[in-house]
Amino acid sequence: MSKTTDLAPLISVITPTHNRRSKVVRAVESVLAQNFARFEHIVVDDGSTDGTAAALAEIRDPRLIYVGSKWRGANAARNAGIERARAPVVTFLDSDDVYLPDRLVRTLEQFDNNPSLEVLISSFVSLKGNRRTNCVNREALLSRDSLERALVAQTIFIAGSAITARRESLLAIGGYDSDVTRMQDRELLLRFARRSGAQLSEVIDWKKYNSENSISGQRDGYVEAYASLIDKHPYIADRYPHIPPYMIARQLIADALKGRVSQAFSGYLANRSSKALGYSLPQLFRGYVGGRRWRRDLYAEFRDKYGARPA
Repeated sequence: MSKTTDLAPLISVITPTHNRRSKVVRAVESVLAQNFARFEHIVVDDGSTDGTAAALAEIRDPRLIYVGSKWRGANAARNAGIERARAPVVTFLDSDDVYLPDRLVRTLEQFDNNPSLEVLISSFVSLKGNRRTNCVNREALLSRDSLERALVAQTIFIAGSAITARRESLLAIGGYDSDVTRMQDRELLLRFARRSGAQLSEVIDWKKYNSENSISGQRDGYVEAYASLIDKHPYIADRYPHIPPYMIARQLIADALKGRVSQAFSGYLANRSSKALGYSLPQLFRGYVGGRRWRRDLYAEFRDKYGARPA
């Protein structure tokens, strides 16, 4: 092992995992293969029962730090990693994703070049079956207002493994919300938007593998999850009145067009019973029209200001 690895880490990688032994080993190997040495990789095992601990124990590298715990949920595991981190910059890697070799060095360059930067959101390639999708953000330094609007309108690509932040900033906003089981990355970034903007990077530096047990990939429960997001951030409905009904209507329409009529109906009922939502069909229709127009205008504004999104 190089003497460089004996120095204090400049960046901490945090990976929560639960019963994904082979996938978390793949994730760890992608971190150890980085062309940068001064990191620590904290894997918080959230109550796995599939031999994850034994598999990781076979990896002999002092930069890999295994933290075992009882099951508390992925967000609690992420927060445990943040608390344990020794580096001033913290980045995340979900256990079913992998980094490309230059992820860490490129990430640190962004923070070194801008000492006031608090949050970086990178681009990635999404792999689902035989389908490969480049999820590329335009290169841009967003203000707090621009970040909030982009998050509310869902006009930028985000995912857990795309987020890097200064540790002190993560602690200042309270880390991840342990009550949130879906849209947790958007919820975290919405709280960041109250104190800082964010740098978007067009560089693809990791691969997202869509696992069969991924919560974010499930169709059921979207409306309930969105209702929870609005309940935690009620100002969204006040400042952007068209957006919540637009998001709900868009989901219901997509389900209906793909033949998932029962899911669309269940989603509508979940919306109606939610105190944070509760939209009628006419309200959903008006919101869909208004929200679609507002998002289109936002895309045009960002394109004019930051340039076209890379292909």
